[in-house]
Amino acid sequence: MNWIRKQTGLVLRVDIPIFETMKRLVSIDALRGFDMMFIMGMAGIITAICGLFPGGGDSWLSVQMSHVAWDGLRHHDTIFPLFLFISGMTFPFSYANRRERGVSNARIFWVTLRRGMVLVALGLVYNYFFRLQLSTLRIPSVLARIGLAWMFAAWLFIWCGWKARAIIVAVILVGYGLILTIEAPDAAGAGALTLEGNIVGYVDRMLMPNHLLKKGVFDPEGLLSTIPAIATAMLGQFTGEFVKDSKCRRKTLWMLAAAVLLLGAGLLWSLWQPVNKKLWTSSFVLVVGAYSVAMFALFYYIIDVRGWKKWTPFFTVIGMNSITIYMAQRIVPFKQVSEFFLGGLAGLMSPPWAKLVLAIGYFAVSWLFLWFLHRHKVYLKV
Repeated sequence: MNWIRKQTGLVLRVDIPIFETMKRLVSIDALRGFDMMFIMGMAGIITAICGLFPGGGDSWLSVQMSHVAWDGLRHHDTIFPLFLFISGMTFPFSYANRRERGVSNARIFWVTLRRGMVLVALGLVYNYFFRLQLSTLRIPSVLARIGLAWMFAAWLFIWCGWKARAIIVAVILVGYGLILTIEAPDAAGAGALTLEGNIVGYVDRMLMPNHLLKKGVFDPEGLLSTIPAIATAMLGQFTGEFVKDSKCRRKTLWMLAAAVLLLGAGLLWSLWQPVNKKLWTSSFVLVVGAYSVAMFALFYYIIDVRGWKKWTPFFTVIGMNSITIYMAQRIVPFKQVSEFFLGGLAGLMSPPWAKLVLAIGYFAVSWLFLWFLHRHKVYLKV
């Protein structure tokens, strides 16, 4: 186990998994748990509840629990960027802690490199690496994007001041926006911002055509669209840095003001390039950045400013083991466990009610799994 830990950077038992010896911001773990809650079953519960009412399956709330087909934004499209944003938020804290312990920037650089590569590797595992169908294995992944975007953002944080990083974010957004105006050479006339004609898909088709989510066509976590994702992580860094270092007494109001500015800039940009998660357009970065800052401001005010923390354990149990539950849902048969205990009861009900019962069961089994790990202080720290 020690050899595995040293080689991969994975730690399966720690006491404080994020900020180590520094004071924790409970709001970060709670917000991460709130975010992950939707992909570990809450979206299914909400959809099932809506389905109990006539036309509920097509209601606004139910639709929010799924991704848009291309342009636009729903709640489900905010889950991934919010997680990346929070990952960026934690780095100023962990970086300051390591520097206080005398860890050099060079050492921190290699630690971030290792973490990024471990997440890329876990992404391959998530994409069924062990089926050994390597000729068609999907290489891009959610975890790879988190690992790479967080890693590059961390390197910029190490070596650049905040003013330089602010300029870099602007350059990334403007530069990527200009790149997206280029139409794919193999899809002339399709349109530069369409599924078939975007340059993002073209780059992936040229480099790894058989390793995409949609083979030979497009992957929403492709190479080129990882560049603006770095900006998402950096927005999180700015927020974490502000909360950690600023002496301002009204941090919540300043964060809400920043959210308003980001939202305005994003909506204005969307008049030129639509908000699009699959392309991770610059307007998408700004709009979901606004959402992320606003959500953190809300959690920060309620939990860390007002001190209302009694309700947070439900979410922190998820947030402190977020990578674990993401991987476990691919590996552990939570659905079968739910059906084992609740399948008989569900069989006595009408289909809409049965769907709700099984959805609640799935979420409960997933949460109890994380609670058991939390109770024994077992975390997957990358």
